[in-house]
Amino acid sequence: MDLHEVEQLLEKYWQTETTLEEEDRLRAYFAQGQVPPQLKAAADLFTFFQAEKNKTLAENFDGAVTKRLKARQGGKLVTMIGWGNMARIAAGIAVVVAATFLIRQEIRKSYPKEAQDTYTDPQLAFEETKRALQMISNSFGKAKKEASKMQMLNEAEKKIQMKSDSDRINI
Repeated sequence: MDLHEVEQLLEKYWQTETTLEEEDRLRAYFAQGQVPPQLKAAADLFTFFQAEKNKTLAENFDGAVTKRLKARQGGKLVTMIGWGNMARIAAGIAVVVAATFLIRQEIRKSYPKEAQDTYTDPQLAFEETKRALQMISNSFGKAKKEASKMQMLNEAEKKIQMKSDSDRINI
């Protein structure tokens, strides 16, 4: 296989577009050992893949691993959480629940309560509303009288101001 063809196959390989036959050709090319320097990294990768593929486990692997686990943990493969750790976890959960409850109570206090109907009879509510509006109207009437007194004082002040200005001009 020539260098240009290998580079094209590698490009396809990096794009995951090669077929199994093309990958076998690349493995065979890199297995020969004579690789140009620009393809050294790819050759190392394919060599690594081949070495990992050829590795096997020892016959007694499962037994050895099980024996080591039992020896390390006193025959138990799984340890239970102690009572002290369970108490810590329960205390943490209790703190979170209590904090959530207290925060929600504070939030509820900060919002005003919704208005509720005070009258069940619509006619009675209407009469009470009329009475309240009449009281407001009377207050506006009183305010209008006081404002008219202020208006009268303002007019008097203007007349005095004009008279004093005309007196200054005559002097």
